[in-house]
Amino acid sequence: MEQRIDFLERLETDMALNILMRLDDPADIVRASAVSFLAPSRNGSFSAVVANGLLKQRCLTMFPQLSNNIHIIVPNSWRMNNVNIERSNAIEMEVLEKEHQVYASLFRALFRSEVSPSDCNADAVSASSTDHDPEESIVNTLSPWSRSRWGIASYWSSIGHSNPDVPETLTYRLKAGISIVTEIDIQPFEVYWEPDRPICSAKSVRFRMGYARSQCLPLCKPDDNFVWTYTSPTFPMKQENNLQQFKLPKPVLCIGGYLQVELLGRVQRAEVDGLFYIWLVPE
Repeated sequence: MEQRIDFLERLETDMALNILMRLDDPADIVRASAVSFLAPSRNGSFSAVVANGLLKQRCLTMFPQLSNNIHIIVPNSWRMNNVNIERSNAIEMEVLEKEHQVYASLFRALFRSEVSPSDCNADAVSASSTDHDPEESIVNTLSPWSRSRWGIASYWSSIGHSNPDVPETLTYRLKAGISIVTEIDIQPFEVYWEPDRPICSAKSVRFRMGYARSQCLPLCKPDDNFVWTYTSPTFPMKQENNLQQFKLPKPVLCIGGYLQVELLGRVQRAEVDGLFYIWLVPE
């Protein structure tokens, strides 16, 4: 029978842990905690991965938002009051093991999500303005783009402004309360019934993600109802009638399930009134 040699056993613990911290997939760290010298030994010594909080470190490096959103509840029986050193060490190891299990479960839930990557918006919450409601409502951005037999297109339109720097915001609830977001796609609308077929895009776009302070608060002032834990860089938009893909610098953990699209600036005047508009169609 072939004997397999685990090279990690031949390294100093610090060096082996340093190597593991460079793994891109946290699932590899989870698997590593169950093999070789990294796993609990027969005499009960603890896993080096667990004892050094390796998975927690990797999680917080990938998703800093977790630092303020995960709290491990320790049973009263684990409180270290008036216990001897041996029992104190055992309790500390039990806490570390529980912490490791929490982060391992979180990663499994995130990376095995059944939500379609291309269809993660569940509801349209609010738009900062709408030109003609409900015909040009934000709800239209959730429906497949089409023209009916009467030639009516499905799109959202802002109200018009004489100032091209006036921004707009669109707020959505995602299908999952916690999800990993890597890219957001937007398509401006081409006004096909006007002679020059103008494309009403924004100058640039930015994204915010977070959670609602309360599900019961009225949405008359939607920004007051949300805490945004992530704000993306600003991306330039093209004045083109196609799906524009905005890839975030790093995967973002959206805790709370709300996304806000900030549309910054306007580029297209309408012939009918000379005002600047932003129009978007569904993906």
